[in-house]
Amino acid sequence: MQPDLAPPPPTTSIRHIKRGPDRRKEPTRRFSRFTFLGGRRRSVRRPEEVEGSYVDRYRTMVLALIAWVALMNIGDSFFTLWHLQSGGVELNPVAEALLRTGRFGFVFWKSLLIAFALLVLVMHKNFWLARCGLWVAAGGYTLLNLYHLSLF
Repeated sequence: MQPDLAPPPPTTSIRHIKRGPDRRKEPTRRFSRFTFLGGRRRSVRRPEEVEGSYVDRYRTMVLALIAWVALMNIGDSFFTLWHLQSGGVELNPVAEALLRTGRFGFVFWKSLLIAFALLVLVMHKNFWLARCGLWVAAGGYTLLNLYHLSLF
């Protein structure tokens, strides 16, 4: 009996199965299931796509800046309430309006507003204006906290 010399039947490779339209033809969406649950991409695949692209994961420096701004925001809230109890006056009209909601309301609404702004900046971290905004926020809050400390 001779062995079968016919070629084996073609197998279907997972690589060649199409599951719908090619998603790579469209830019990455701003909001997707990976936005809040995490994903795998830390950077873009092609150098020309760096500016103005969205990725699923963020570098340590961006997360450190976000944490710094959040910490400085907490410090600003604390020092603002401290100085107001000592007879100071709030010059920021937005903060003045938030202060009318009480201490808890002031800290809650101020933190919520800053958290929303930070979320927008972090999602757009590959845009020049968002990167500038993140650094300006970090520097501005740092200077504001140093000013608060100088008032003691």
